[in-house]
Amino acid sequence: MGGKEHADAVRLLWGPHPGPARGPKRTLDLGRIAQAGIEVADTEGLDAVSMQRVAALLGVTKMALYRYVPGKAELIALMVDASLGPAPAPVEGDWRAQLDDWARRLFTAFRLHPWVLDVTVGPRVMGPAELSWMERAVAALDGTRLGGAQRVDAVVLLVNHARGIAAQARAAGPEGAGPEQELGVVLAQLMQEHGERFPAVAAAFASAAEPGGGQDQAWEFGLERILDGLAVFIEEG
Repeated sequence: MGGKEHADAVRLLWGPHPGPARGPKRTLDLGRIAQAGIEVADTEGLDAVSMQRVAALLGVTKMALYRYVPGKAELIALMVDASLGPAPAPVEGDWRAQLDDWARRLFTAFRLHPWVLDVTVGPRVMGPAELSWMERAVAALDGTRLGGAQRVDAVVLLVNHARGIAAQARAAGPEGAGPEQELGVVLAQLMQEHGERFPAVAAAFASAAEPGGGQDQAWEFGLERILDGLAVFIEEG
């Protein structure tokens, strides 16, 4: 986004949203527009999202849609905020219980709307719903010895873990088949043929092939280790 797009995104996401001084009475609202875009992205992919496609789904002309949203970049910003929704209420427990619950809910959101992974990178304006997720996670660390920057870094670490595993799951597809699985088959074959040169890697591949030892454990393992590391750092203070 450029400067004007940033300004337009701020206006759309944070308001206020005054009605037009002139012209036909408004028949849509930003919530309906965002949900229409989400429907297209969820069912047809992000590349299918366009002002024309969303306008058609809403039963209006593209020019009519432009009265509400300046362009596709701002439409995507609305879709991201609406797809995540406000952060769920905190659970009972200490900071670890709260971050564990928070990370799992974020991971679920990424799995439900995998296209969000592609449009939440780089400098951009976050909406109130998305920012409420960060607020909840940073607030969970209140009372710990972590400073402000460290709290944000801890949250970013959890976000990146959720993003990474969600991206792997998307590549694997609903049935678990995909480029990553195909590559795994190739690498396993290479280890069978050349395992004597790479004994540690060959042993790790053999272990991962056993029931319960594969990539389905990557999410749990990574989440627990991140929280373990934070616990050690906090408790040493």
